[in-house]
Amino acid sequence: MKLLAFIPIKLTLLLILGILIGYVFPIDPFYLLFSTTLLFAIFAAIFMSEKNSKSMLFGFVASITIISLGAYCYTTAQPINHASHYSKIVIQNNTLWNLKIKEVLKPNKYSNRYFAAVKSTDGSLTTGSLLISMPKDSSFQILHVDDEIITYGSIQTINKPLNPHQFNYKKYLENLGVYHQIRVVPNQFVHLENPEITFIGIASKARNHIIQKLKEANFGTDELGVIQALVLGQRTDISEVTYNNYKKAGAVHILAVSGLHIGVLLLLLQFLLQPLKHLPKGRTITLLLSVVFLWGFAFLAGLSASIIRATTMFTFVAYALYLNRPSNSFNILALSVLFILLFINPNLLFQVGFQMSYAAVFAILWIFPLLQKLWFPKNKIVRYFWQLLCVSIAAQLGVLPISLFYFHQFPGLFFISNLVIIPALGMILSVGIVVIFLSLINWLPTQLVLFYNEIIHLMNSVIGWVAKQESFVFSSLSFDFGQLLLFFLALILCIELCSRFTYKRIALFLISTLCFQSWTTFKKHEATKTKEVIILHQNRGSILFNRSGRNLAVLTNQQNKSGNLISNYQTGERIQTIRYDSLKNSYAFENSTLLVLDSSGIYSLKQSQNKILLTQSPKINLQRLIDNATPTEIIADGSNYRSYIDRWRLTCLKNKIPFHYTGEKGAYYMK
Repeated sequence: MKLLAFIPIKLTLLLILGILIGYVFPIDPFYLLFSTTLLFAIFAAIFMSEKNSKSMLFGFVASITIISLGAYCYTTAQPINHASHYSKIVIQNNTLWNLKIKEVLKPNKYSNRYFAAVKSTDGSLTTGSLLISMPKDSSFQILHVDDEIITYGSIQTINKPLNPHQFNYKKYLENLGVYHQIRVVPNQFVHLENPEITFIGIASKARNHIIQKLKEANFGTDELGVIQALVLGQRTDISEVTYNNYKKAGAVHILAVSGLHIGVLLLLLQFLLQPLKHLPKGRTITLLLSVVFLWGFAFLAGLSASIIRATTMFTFVAYALYLNRPSNSFNILALSVLFILLFINPNLLFQVGFQMSYAAVFAILWIFPLLQKLWFPKNKIVRYFWQLLCVSIAAQLGVLPISLFYFHQFPGLFFISNLVIIPALGMILSVGIVVIFLSLINWLPTQLVLFYNEIIHLMNSVIGWVAKQESFVFSSLSFDFGQLLLFFLALILCIELCSRFTYKRIALFLISTLCFQSWTTFKKHEATKTKEVIILHQNRGSILFNRSGRNLAVLTNQQNKSGNLISNYQTGERIQTIRYDSLKNSYAFENSTLLVLDSSGIYSLKQSQNKILLTQSPKINLQRLIDNATPTEIIADGSNYRSYIDRWRLTCLKNKIPFHYTGEKGAYYMK
């Protein structure tokens, strides 16, 4: 691969390898610092003595040094490894917390949520981040970025997924450096006056002010939510229906200010500032103005992590255009993003947005030239749309394995959405910036509001039509980590084969394809041999899975069939057929028996029961039941009152019988 000829690419791959080693194998930061320093010293000594950067010894030591540096960067980037982290201090059940809001999250059905930086605990200076949860209340003040509060309470660990194949929110937050949460209720916190102001806080207040101004205009509800997402990176007001339409149409990336928006904006700036290049120092002025405008847009969009990394990358691209060396795109990409940003924040590597963004960029830079060579239309308009189609296909090929792995779906009509929206994105962004500017000075004409509202409405309508073509939305596709790696390998070898046909490349591509198919067949065969019964956790509900191979029986008395629980399990376990049945009073599985006690509390014992499932808060004397049934284990699901759970736990502890509550220990497996 010619890409590996670039030194920044090699350095970046070695850094990523070091980060992965640090992620998989926790190592003491002191030892990593010592080894990295020693390796750098050896590296410098070899360089000074040999002065030959092409020798095997020099290359080997350099590689080991960068790998060690990557492991050290990852380890030190974890807040919990710092001596000042709040978890290093012995915290009592109730602690006095001084917290500073650093990000406002999208609220859920019951509470407003925030990320907060810990400034002190019980008067001692500490560091770290917490997830704050506040109940929704009309009388409860909503917090903003840079607000500081003092509250008295105890932190809680963030639960792992309670059911199989659920989203692991705990792991997601750990990659952001958040390990605990705290619940703040009214009248239990003090809002500090005159808190310290940060640049991120100023950006957030500016964006909130702009959003308020836009809300005062006569935009439609759905249209305003999309405008906020497109121009300001604020997706909290987008309706669930609209968001799902964009996702099904393969255009959800439009709703997040990212590399696409910054790239389109840079092209627009280069076009508008073209006349300045004829002036003395005009190229320098163009570069400076482009960078200022890009970072000004990033400021308006809230300076989120995705916006900062996209703006950083295209700042380097603007510099490359200034040097008139755009052919070094891969060098710029590796240097600006996959090395500098990963060196500063290695946790970015484990964020889905980061992975998809740069998989798409790499694919465009690598695959697009090959697709473009297939056909070169003479007509400029046809050539433009052909190139746009090639870019869209290249980007989708790059993100396809990642999308299948995380989301298990693929929008078949993605190219229609991109062919319609991307050509208009420059106009949408430019008009949006004008609308924001005029709204801030109170000069926003009604005609412009109606015009812009109609553009967004038309875009939403096109996306809605594409999303309705359900037969072209491929969902619930089983795709595991092994398939992800093998798919990427086959894709890379396929691209290499398309760039130059040789017998060796054909053989390698066919072998990789065979490996992918063999792994998929093997996983399907493994699925046919699995038998298990699972008691899942669901609030105010009871549901059991009885699996035999790739067939699943769902046992429940609920009106709502718990679609997400079933579909997630079906996709993750490669289930072919599903049937539904009501929940009965007793079951036998292999050498075990299961007695189900519901709210009626009625049961009949003909023999001893191995396991007892308590559902719907049955009013029973558990001690008497234990004496009569002599169970080996008692399970309680999420349909029971918490007070009952606590009482049953004590009874089981007294009788030395294992007690499994699905709300704490997760789903119960009978294999």
